[in-house]
Amino acid sequence: MSMTTIKIAIVPGDGIGPEIVSEAVKVLSCLRREFGLEIELEEGLIGGVAYDETGCPLPDKTLALAREADAVLLGAVGGPKWESLDIQVRPEKGLLGIRSALGLFANLRPAILYPQLADASTLKADVVSGLDILIVRELTGGIYFGQPRGVRTLETGERQGFNTLVYSESEIRRIGKVAFDIARKRGRRVCSVDKANVLECTELWREVMSEFGMRNSDVELTHMYVDNAAMQLVRAPKQFDVIVTTNMFGDILSDCAAMLTGSIGMLPSASLDQNGKGMYEPIHGSAPDIAGQGVANPLATILSVAMMLRYSLDREDLASRIEKAVRDTLDQGLRTPDIYTEKMTKVGTAQMGDAVVFALANQT
Repeated sequence: MSMTTIKIAIVPGDGIGPEIVSEAVKVLSCLRREFGLEIELEEGLIGGVAYDETGCPLPDKTLALAREADAVLLGAVGGPKWESLDIQVRPEKGLLGIRSALGLFANLRPAILYPQLADASTLKADVVSGLDILIVRELTGGIYFGQPRGVRTLETGERQGFNTLVYSESEIRRIGKVAFDIARKRGRRVCSVDKANVLECTELWREVMSEFGMRNSDVELTHMYVDNAAMQLVRAPKQFDVIVTTNMFGDILSDCAAMLTGSIGMLPSASLDQNGKGMYEPIHGSAPDIAGQGVANPLATILSVAMMLRYSLDREDLASRIEKAVRDTLDQGLRTPDIYTEKMTKVGTAQMGDAVVFALANQT
């Protein structure tokens, strides 16, 4: 991070990305205005909109901007408009590309139930009340990146798709260290999720995690198969503190965990490199069905800014202020449609963002 002005790359992307990121930018502007945070914001293209303009989902200019920045704030990528494109230039390749190019190997996805939203969860309040899980997902390895991969035609003329699941010991230890370090600041419990009874690759994962756990015995390590973990997340989610798992399993389980909290629109994420530089984004995706309607929930993106301040910019004080502003706004009964329940006040994207900024600016 620079000694003076913090440089933040803003990449709104597709769908609701521009709408929700603009509310997060309001929050950043408030921090600059009210709390003296010295930041410089510069915007870049990624995903489908980048393809439309440049023919590439991750233009060199955007990648250079991200590399120079102290942190990256991303909206979302993808949508039906681009699904017919060749897989090599689909919007999602821009997202995978920037993660890989920046070495963002550790994805942190919290699943926290705000007490104000207990009624918005589809599970009973006593099952989810007080929920606070952190899923640590390995992000640059596994089946999403393994080679060889592709679609081939067999001698019979039938087509066959194939992908390769691969993890090295060093990759497993590296993500294990992140999970254990975070667990030390929480409940000191890590559950490693794999499919070691079927997949040799995750048999190695379990073996390496077990070795790492023995050398770090101040944190309690348990293991769980991914199918059981999915069931347990719905049955008794509060048993978990930190979950560490592979790229694909983490992708699936974090979305499952998100719905325990009432809405996927509430949950931020961080993707970190070896030095703590990160890209921050909501986990909910581009939601093209509601794009442009001004009804998307911006809170996950705003909370992603809080994670940015905490993990990359070393400003826990400002991160806590943002989180308090979100809680205060929920206390006022303001709800976007995804978290709306009876007797609450339904608001749009910009109104919710403005309310958080007001709450932030007026903190004592």
